[in-house]
Amino acid sequence: MVTSVGAPTVGAALRILSFMAAQQGPVAAATLARSLGLPRSSVYRLLGELAEQGFVLRFPEARRYGLGIAAFELSSGYVRQEPVTRLGRPVLAALVDRVGESAHLAVLVGGEVVYLVEERAPRRPALVTDVGVRLPSQLTASGRALLAALPREQVRALFPDAASLVARGVEVSPRELRAVLVATRARGYAEEDGEVTPGFASVAVAVTDRAGWPVTSLAVTFEAAAVTPQRRVELAGAVRRQAQELRRRLFGA
Repeated sequence: MVTSVGAPTVGAALRILSFMAAQQGPVAAATLARSLGLPRSSVYRLLGELAEQGFVLRFPEARRYGLGIAAFELSSGYVRQEPVTRLGRPVLAALVDRVGESAHLAVLVGGEVVYLVEERAPRRPALVTDVGVRLPSQLTASGRALLAALPREQVRALFPDAASLVARGVEVSPRELRAVLVATRARGYAEEDGEVTPGFASVAVAVTDRAGWPVTSLAVTFEAAAVTPQRRVELAGAVRRQAQELRRRLFGA
């Protein structure tokens, strides 16, 4: 692409694609120009080139543009390369080295969390959060961190009634879950104490994408009786810093 002053640039094209990816549907060129602060002529020129390469589709009747199949192929390649696991593993290992407690990386799948990576600290007992294990999201710190980052409407869709929240012999009402998630947002991290494994507690922080959607969560699990309240806050701070590092690795500054 041309990169002289005032002409379309690769950066502008990427800004257009990123903006389109965050929308609910196709957008008008005028909306792109206004929202991104780009000359309308440059936007049309870039859209034409992106359409030729398959990254953008033009809807002539609606006078709007949407993402094309090439953009989908990029996202499929992203998934195949397992970036969350590959980039998350060293970040998780650094967290374990720093705090001396076991840690794990998890994602939200429906109403459950699935654990992708576990790093066990030396001389710490084995946990139930092994790779591939699924647990009810409402009971785990990892799940609560991810749920707290979702729109409230999405949480209601996942758990529409009390029956959908019964898991592992624990019954949580929708009102109780809302209170937990409100507290999680206010505190900046999620926690659970003995709800997954008696005697163990966890703190977790979600990693969100550029649109604010939760992608994964980092968590540390420890013996509850051996950790003071102040130490829990310190652990949560360490998890938050590593979550920010993983977000930087995944999505840039």
